[in-house]
Amino acid sequence: MRLYLDPRTRLGVAALYAVWVLLSRQPAWLAAQLGVVLLIVLLIGQGMAYLRWLRLAGGMAVAWFLISWLALDLATAIWTSVRLLALTSGFFLFFRTTPPEDLGNALVKIGLPYEVAFVMSVATLFVPVLGRKAQNVVDAQRSRGIALEPGLRALRHYPALMAPLLVQAFQLADELAEAMEARGFGRPGRTFAREYHMRAVDWLALLGGAVGLTIFIWIRQ
Repeated sequence: MRLYLDPRTRLGVAALYAVWVLLSRQPAWLAAQLGVVLLIVLLIGQGMAYLRWLRLAGGMAVAWFLISWLALDLATAIWTSVRLLALTSGFFLFFRTTPPEDLGNALVKIGLPYEVAFVMSVATLFVPVLGRKAQNVVDAQRSRGIALEPGLRALRHYPALMAPLLVQAFQLADELAEAMEARGFGRPGRTFAREYHMRAVDWLALLGGAVGLTIFIWIRQ
């Protein structure tokens, strides 16, 4: 199952959802918001990807819970950690359903300068690429007997990770710059392979999100 919505609609709904989460003050509301996101994740077949992502986000939520518990109180620690998980889960869903190039091109259509949209798209697109390169470097260094496990004991070995990763990142930047120059980056009269149009379902989704947020604010007050 796929979400057949314009990328601008998905961005708008994600922003409304983020505001809804940030305005929530009760764990019950936050749990309901998180449950809606999890239901959509399951419906579009991203459950396994979400579980892999949850290993990182769950660790962040647990760390935030412990910090908040020590600094504040148990109730605040619970709802702040659930809020963090709900907020990041919403953007996980957004980025899993919206290719970076689609989002950038759609933003250009509403007036965002192409250079800005391109930087946003490339930054999102190459984060997983650098992640895979980092994992390759870690595996290669482990085969040489260099421990790069997280922790203070491995801190002295981190240059063995950062130096090759930086070299590969610079090589990737050079290749990207050459490809951009070869394709005439920055020339006027740019065309797009796909046209983006806001349909009735897009406007209904945005209107429904705005109405739902307004009702929530009214109930909260």
